[in-house]
Amino acid sequence: MSVVEDRLAALGVTLPEPAAPVANYVPFVRSGDLVHISGQISRDASGGGVTGTVGVEVELEAAVAAARLCAVNLIAQIKAACAGDLDRVKRIVKLGGFVQAGPDFYAIPQVINGASDLMVAAFGDKGRHARSAVGVYKLPLNYSVEVDAVVEIA
Repeated sequence: MSVVEDRLAALGVTLPEPAAPVANYVPFVRSGDLVHISGQISRDASGGGVTGTVGVEVELEAAVAAARLCAVNLIAQIKAACAGDLDRVKRIVKLGGFVQAGPDFYAIPQVINGASDLMVAAFGDKGRHARSAVGVYKLPLNYSVEVDAVVEIA
């Protein structure tokens, strides 16, 4: 088991099988040492997850948990991109976070902290990253949060 997987296990995180694409795209693309991971939604391993509009049907705490779930799904894709060895990650370069937000919900950065915090907890200083956090009108399949990533690997 990798150092990263040991950290995840200590946090009670079990990585799911990486999600298959639901449209005409691939889960990740490697270009040189950079891997671009397609957006991962707040879907859990059972196919459920956090859906609805944040600030309307979904409270802040649930949205933060949804972003963390996106990060778990991202890490599963990163593991696949690294041929199963998460210790090959040199840096989480950037996260792009999208929140299906209601008209009066502005705590978008706090929601995406759910993903950022897990990356730092899992990868240590290599998990510190640049980031965008954007409120959007709708996300695929009514999921509350979607996060994509750019990762540098060895």
